[in-house]
Amino acid sequence: MSLKTLVIGASTNPQRFSYLAIKSLVKHKIDVVAIGLKQGEVDGIQIIVGKPELTDIHTITLYLNAEHQRGYLDYLISLKPRRIIFNPGTENGELIKLARENKIDLIFDCTLVMLNNGSYLKH
Repeated sequence: MSLKTLVIGASTNPQRFSYLAIKSLVKHKIDVVAIGLKQGEVDGIQIIVGKPELTDIHTITLYLNAEHQRGYLDYLISLKPRRIIFNPGTENGELIKLARENKIDLIFDCTLVMLNNGSYLKH
C-alpha cells in the first residue's frame, strides 16, 4: 500500500518543520507531494502553489495553522485521504468536523516523531 503524502504548508526554509518532514519522508522512501505559498524544491520534491488536481493521497500532513487552512478545507476533503495528521499547532475544529463527516482518520501527532519511531508506517 502506498502512503503517498501531501505536505501542506511546505517551505524551502531549513528551519521549518515542513522542510524537515519532506526530507524525512523522502529518506523513508514515501511518495511526497508538497504545497506551499512559494514555489521551490526540497530534496527533489517540487513545492507547488495552489490547489493541483491530485490522486491517491493516503495522508495529508498539516503545517498550516487553522487560519491559513481556511482556503484549503474543501480542497483537502476532496482529495479523500485516508488520514490527516494535525502536527502541533495545526488543530482546527472545522477541519476535524469535516474529516469525521467524511470518515477520514485523524491523528494528532508530529509527523517527524512518527517517522522516527516507526508509527507513521503503521497507520
